[in-house]
Amino acid sequence: MRAITYTQPGGPDVLQLVDRPTPDPGPGEVRVRLALSGVNPTDWKTRSTAQPGPGGQVPNQDGAGTIDAVGEGVDPVVVGERVWVWEAAWQRPHGTAAEYTVVPARQTVLLGADPSFELGAALGIPFLTAHRCLTVAESLPDRLAPGSLNGRTVLVQGGAGAVGNAAIQLARWAEATVIATVSSPAKAQLAAKAGADHVIDYKRQDVVTEVGKIAPKGVDSIVEVSAAQNAATDAQVIALHGAVAMYADDGGAEVTIPVRAQMVPNARWQFVLVYTEPARAKDIAVEDVNSAVLDGAVRVGADAGLPLHVHPLSETAAAHQAVQDGAVGKVLIDVTA
Repeated sequence: MRAITYTQPGGPDVLQLVDRPTPDPGPGEVRVRLALSGVNPTDWKTRSTAQPGPGGQVPNQDGAGTIDAVGEGVDPVVVGERVWVWEAAWQRPHGTAAEYTVVPARQTVLLGADPSFELGAALGIPFLTAHRCLTVAESLPDRLAPGSLNGRTVLVQGGAGAVGNAAIQLARWAEATVIATVSSPAKAQLAAKAGADHVIDYKRQDVVTEVGKIAPKGVDSIVEVSAAQNAATDAQVIALHGAVAMYADDGGAEVTIPVRAQMVPNARWQFVLVYTEPARAKDIAVEDVNSAVLDGAVRVGADAGLPLHVHPLSETAAAHQAVQDGAVGKVLIDVTA
């Protein structure tokens, strides 16, 4: 099979297109013939810093395709099913930047006949991260469903990013009021297309003032991409028993939080890394995200505020570089091209 691998950490140039044996699924595993692979920031960060195994590493966690073989203990009825894949490369050698991947059966989720492979490949890390961010507040339910966030207000800092887009879509599916911040009019249009009820351009407007007009008692959940830059703002707008969920360190790796001001609302400041979140939370997230997909509540593409940038497998290095450079939208790899 054709696959992208790397044998040492480094820049995108360490990624090589090679021909390697098609892996066979072991007990409890399935093999997926991939159509598309999704690229996320953790993919290039891992490639840059982590030593691959002795046989080399196929990068990328997310993907979508069709199950074509199963291992011992897996019901063969799933062969031929269209699925989305999550965490394919997490502590495993077979990521999704290849024609085939092998993963535990639980890491494939039935996509159904209608949703596109583009959507499936965009789900994994962004949507599971967003789900975690939206459910860590003690005052909010730990599951998302239509109506579960009715009467609640969510602030998405960075509404034009992949996780921001996912958070907007999931929060709107759960019937929350969604406020998104962006840095330009173009990004404001993307956040609005994703479904944000209110969009604040933080370079031209004061976020605290604008949020106060919309939610005088504060917001219940903050999905935070840049806590180092936004902590002071978040502290002023968090509601009683609300939570600030920090899923990235854009803009700085250290956070200063006003302790006394956060004691009063009993606010929670939660760090989020999807790979190591509690198992029950992960299982719930997979189920809820798939429910949103089957409800037709999740979309990708420019009309959904998430423009797609598709590269052929041979240009995986360019795809990684695009994500590293901050491409607006979702970067995908067409494994069949």
